[in-house]
Amino acid sequence: MLISQSMNDAINQQIGNEFSASLQYVSIAAHFASETLPELAAHFFKQAEEERDHAMRFVNYLVEAGGRAEIPAIPTPQSEFKTVEEAIQLSLDREKAVTEQINELVQLALKESDYITNNFLAWFLTEQLEEVSSVENLLKTVQRAGEANLLFVEDYLARKQGKRSTAPSVRS
Repeated sequence: MLISQSMNDAINQQIGNEFSASLQYVSIAAHFASETLPELAAHFFKQAEEERDHAMRFVNYLVEAGGRAEIPAIPTPQSEFKTVEEAIQLSLDREKAVTEQINELVQLALKESDYITNNFLAWFLTEQLEEVSSVENLLKTVQRAGEANLLFVEDYLARKQGKRSTAPSVRS
C-alpha cells in the first residue's frame, strides 16, 4: 500500500464529503426545478455531477494506491429553502468547508511525507479555488438581482453556458 492507514481513512471520509456535496446539489437543483428556475436547476445538477466525479477520483486513487475504499454514511441533504440566496449561500458554505477538508488532507500528506498523495491533491486545490470563486460570483449575482428579478440570474447562467440570451437586445 502506497499510503498510510490514516491517509486511507481520511480519504474515505473525503469520499463521503464529496458524495454528500453531490446529494446536496441534487437537492438544491430539484428545489430550483420545482420553482421553475431551469438554468439554476441545470447549474446545480451539473455541480452535483462534478462532486460525484470528485468522489470517484478519490475512490480510484485509493484503489491505485493499494488502499481500501469504504464509503461512510451520508447525511440527508437540506431540501427546503426560503430563498434562492439561502440555497446558494449553503452551496458557498459547503465549498468553503470542502476547501478546508482538502487543505487538511494536504497537511496530513505533508506530515507523513506522502508526496504521491500530496501531488494527487494539488488538482483538488485548484478545483476548489475555481468552485469557491464561481459560487461567490453566483451569490453576488443573485444578491444584485434580488428575489423579484431571478430571471436576470437565469439569463446570466444561460449566457455563461453559451446559450442564447433570453433578454431583449438593445440596438443602437
